[in-house]
Amino acid sequence: MPKKKYLVTLDDDERTQLEHLLHSGTHATRKVTRARILLKAAEGWEDGAIADALAVGHTTVEGLRQRFVEAGLGALADCPRPGSLPKLEEKAEARLIAEACRAAPAGRPRWTLHLLADRVVALGLAESSSYASVRRM
Repeated sequence: MPKKKYLVTLDDDERTQLEHLLHSGTHATRKVTRARILLKAAEGWEDGAIADALAVGHTTVEGLRQRFVEAGLGALADCPRPGSLPKLEEKAEARLIAEACRAAPAGRPRWTLHLLADRVVALGLAESSSYASVRRM
């Protein structure tokens, strides 16, 4: 078996931080799983055994091992994900929800997703909006 390129070695402070993360409060599941991976890797577990024990992919273990060696405990944080940014900020989203709670426009029994999407544009909250993005809100 080839020798590992990225070896996880934890000092006492890092180990304490990871143990504390596992046993305190509520943290994102991904972050807790990453902490468990690092602890097992530091104990000398093979990548395949870690992947099987924690129900993650082999490449997840390899990638985290590499990120830890390069970035330290910063490897626990989520990386930016691909995709476009939300069109509406939190305040604009709250404004849209407030509009939806008001009475429907004249001649309409209730708000529809299409009407709300048009209202987003009319209020100047975004340049364009689709009913699907309103539905997700």
